[in-house]
Amino acid sequence: MLLKPIIFIWFLYNLCTIQIKVAFSTTAKVGSVRKSKCFDYCFRCRCFLNLDEGSGKDGCCTLIMRAGKPGSLMMLEPGKPPPAKKARKERTRGKLTGTTISTEIMDQQVWKDFPEDLFEAVIARLPIAAFFRFRSVCRKWDSLLTSQSFSQQCEQVPQLQPWFYTITHENVNTGAMYDPTLKKWHHPTVPALPTKLIVLPVASAGGLVCFLDIGHRSFYVCNPLTRSFKELPARSVHVWSRVAVGMTLNEKSTSGGYKILWVGCDGEYEVYDSTKNSWARPGCMPSSVKLPLALNFRSHAVSIDRTLYFMRSDPDGIVSYEMGSGLWKQYIVPAPLHLSDHTLAECRGRIMLVGLLTKNAATCVCIWELQKMTLLWKEVDRMPNEWCLEFYGKHVRMTCLGNKDLLMLSIRSRQMNRLVTYNVSRREWLKVPGCVLPRGRKRQWIACGTAFQPCLTALA
Repeated sequence: MLLKPIIFIWFLYNLCTIQIKVAFSTTAKVGSVRKSKCFDYCFRCRCFLNLDEGSGKDGCCTLIMRAGKPGSLMMLEPGKPPPAKKARKERTRGKLTGTTISTEIMDQQVWKDFPEDLFEAVIARLPIAAFFRFRSVCRKWDSLLTSQSFSQQCEQVPQLQPWFYTITHENVNTGAMYDPTLKKWHHPTVPALPTKLIVLPVASAGGLVCFLDIGHRSFYVCNPLTRSFKELPARSVHVWSRVAVGMTLNEKSTSGGYKILWVGCDGEYEVYDSTKNSWARPGCMPSSVKLPLALNFRSHAVSIDRTLYFMRSDPDGIVSYEMGSGLWKQYIVPAPLHLSDHTLAECRGRIMLVGLLTKNAATCVCIWELQKMTLLWKEVDRMPNEWCLEFYGKHVRMTCLGNKDLLMLSIRSRQMNRLVTYNVSRREWLKVPGCVLPRGRKRQWIACGTAFQPCLTALA
């Protein structure tokens, strides 16, 4: 009995370098013919496996090699060529032969009695990218996605960095997901999304992404990781103009349902409740909110404690909507001078602003924080000067693809297209590798996108 806790402690301690070798052997007799099925699966979490075939050609995965022992110098005899460099497969083959078999093959008598609840606790802490190969072992492991106990284990795991779901100019009907932890692009397919219409990601919450077709008529909700998909019912109010969209959760996870709000410039708005699967009009826009709403459609809504914040102009400021009470509020906040392509962001309950600051021929990306007492923007950071020199004298445009703690900025002009991430908490700027389609070479231009929290158990 003492063996199981020891195995579990060792299992968690070595989670980052875990090796699982599971052997299932079932034997069935049909007349005089014996059929055996053996599923043999070897899993390494350190080698974060791809979600899609061919995505390794993107060149977006950074490999960290361990420093080896320095080799000794050898004197070559005259007339003899230097020794040929061995292929990588041959070099690694020699290293693998020296490993002991005991680490590769685990005792089946021990692992067959491994507690199921501990098994799910370990799987819930595996990297997202590795889980998709893990679930392909057998139907039982694949069914974990719909398991209530597994969902509870996933809720106990701290949230990771958000991923980004983007749309490229060249392939508007297919998305590209970026994992900032591995610095790698993935190219998922959502078969249920309509192919004849252009649908764009406009909001997200709890691992789900909300899509809206370019004609602003139909809404869709999808989990890009598991392809859980749902088309929302038709709206009762027909508004063909552009609308701003926000999304919140009723509870901590999608199991408690979610709500989606759309609002138009004329003040019309509706709220969708997933628990009722219907749209409703909770009330009317109060007279304190100036109409028409000159909404900034380049800026996604910010969600803080079930309250949505939208950016507006004329007058410059913010409009908020509280999902629980249904109250609208308006805040007059003057925008910084020489500002363009600005959008709202959020970090740990603080409202941030990111935008391009252009003066004369110099352009720079700046970050501001809203001061709650004075309702003024205070600059807290800006892009490094050596990066901004690349924009000098160019007509630069910027799109913010994610606005929650970790931002992804698409900065482009006629001559360039740069992707940058900014960690608001750490004040860290990082360059993003170019998005290249599988078996392709040309970099894709990012048109739009949104950040979402990767969640394997979120159901549309």
